[in-house]
Amino acid sequence: MIKTKRLLIAPFEMKYLQDYFDGFDAEITKYQWPDPFPDLDSARDVLQGFLEQMERGEGLIFAILSPAGKFLGSAEVHGLTGDCPELGVWITGPEQRKGYAGEALTAVLGYARAEYGKRAFFYEADVRNEASIRLLHKLESDYDVVEQEPEDCVTDSGKALRLRGSLLKARGPEA
Repeated sequence: MIKTKRLLIAPFEMKYLQDYFDGFDAEITKYQWPDPFPDLDSARDVLQGFLEQMERGEGLIFAILSPAGKFLGSAEVHGLTGDCPELGVWITGPEQRKGYAGEALTAVLGYARAEYGKRAFFYEADVRNEASIRLLHKLESDYDVVEQEPEDCVTDSGKALRLRGSLLKARGPEA
């Protein structure tokens, strides 16, 4: 478990399944590749796959919790065995605009650096997702951020996205 000033960041457990399913709604996924899960079983299958990746050391999935244990969102690191794992974070609608995503992502990045020696990460966000873009720039005090050109794409469900990938390279001494 990772503790920050205001959060507990715990390895995801299926006891958070319903909260994850409820929070990962159309508004949260508006500018993301995935869509909301059609049903609880679909959510369980995907999250079980993430848990299996974590068991194999290929990824991380964390529940972001209040000190009282309330589910606030999720933070993920995919492709942990590669040179540049991909980051993901989301916060439930009612808990947004409180700085939780930045606090959680900073803590998870620190964990990935300390525990796995990772120094470069990939972060992708739709250019219209202003909160995600602001979050990325909050990391610039500790990371060099190299933005790529936006790419227009259409998801399997027909969402039109304009995704910009960014490479985050850690500054400072090795973790």
